[in-house]
Amino acid sequence: MLMHHAGEHYGRSEAAGPVRPRSVGLFLVPNFSMLAFSSTVEPLRAANGAANGELYSWTVYSADGGLTTASNGVGVAAGGSFAHARQMDLAIVCSGLSVEQQDHGELMDVLRRLSAFGVSIGAVCTGTYVLAKAGLLDGHSATVHWENQPSLLSEFDGINIVEELFRIDGKRYTCAGGTAAIDMMLAVMREHHGEPLVSKVIDQLIHHRTRDASERQRMEIRTRLANAHPKLCKIIELMEEPTERPLSCAELASAGGLSVRQLERLFATHFGRSPRRHYLDIRLKRARTMLRQTSHPVLHIALACGFTSASHFSKAYHETFGCTPTAERRARLRADSTL
Repeated sequence: MLMHHAGEHYGRSEAAGPVRPRSVGLFLVPNFSMLAFSSTVEPLRAANGAANGELYSWTVYSADGGLTTASNGVGVAAGGSFAHARQMDLAIVCSGLSVEQQDHGELMDVLRRLSAFGVSIGAVCTGTYVLAKAGLLDGHSATVHWENQPSLLSEFDGINIVEELFRIDGKRYTCAGGTAAIDMMLAVMREHHGEPLVSKVIDQLIHHRTRDASERQRMEIRTRLANAHPKLCKIIELMEEPTERPLSCAELASAGGLSVRQLERLFATHFGRSPRRHYLDIRLKRARTMLRQTSHPVLHIALACGFTSASHFSKAYHETFGCTPTAERRARLRADSTL
């Protein structure tokens, strides 16, 4: 147990002398999120600075030990390959776009081996997908970026995904990505070194406060819609829930305590279109995400997003995005083949 004295001596125990730095391995997957990666590493650097010593060390790993390019086009050099990863305290997968289309066989083998030796396993952004595919989330709850939740749940039926900023469940650390990685790492530091160090790191990063793990990933609908009518917000929330049976206008109006006519007026005022059209666009955008992130058949995606047939889905999709679902899938596969 580390001893804390007025926020000082974070890296030593009076009884045991200097404490070994905790080691973190960062496993980069092509097209990883630079924001999530930076938000994972920078708190570690700031902690060392705040303690005026080495509380944490970290090593970046890539498939071949070379440069890995993030989704923003910036390359990050690795300190070793996946195969050379050895004992560490925490291994974190940093991923991003097109994670479902890549071959993670070697990485998953390494993560399983590390887990067997008692290493804590984590992921930021879409790295949760790699952990799920490796079977490392069996019996654990986890989180992932809100945009990737439907795809992940559709591929891994038994996985327990929670819509939180981050989730620490035993030796599993998962995070929604983006700046939420800062909050997860601050929670890790709090567990290791206490609140005084965390306060110094927050101040250094100009983060202002640590967000609780249970806080929502997305802004409240009322905020996203610029303080729209509260009944409209409730109806939009219902529209955004994944369902194979979309609600009718009458059902939506009833849930919001409105008449159908009032519902139509609200949508015309705030969006300049009908509630039916708005609902359709929400379902089509969800379908587009699933086409890009999963290998599910087009009919499966159509039904999951509330369309009664593949032809109905294809027609609506083409009218909105200018291409058919099949063409969208082919374009994605061509793009992925260049990775």
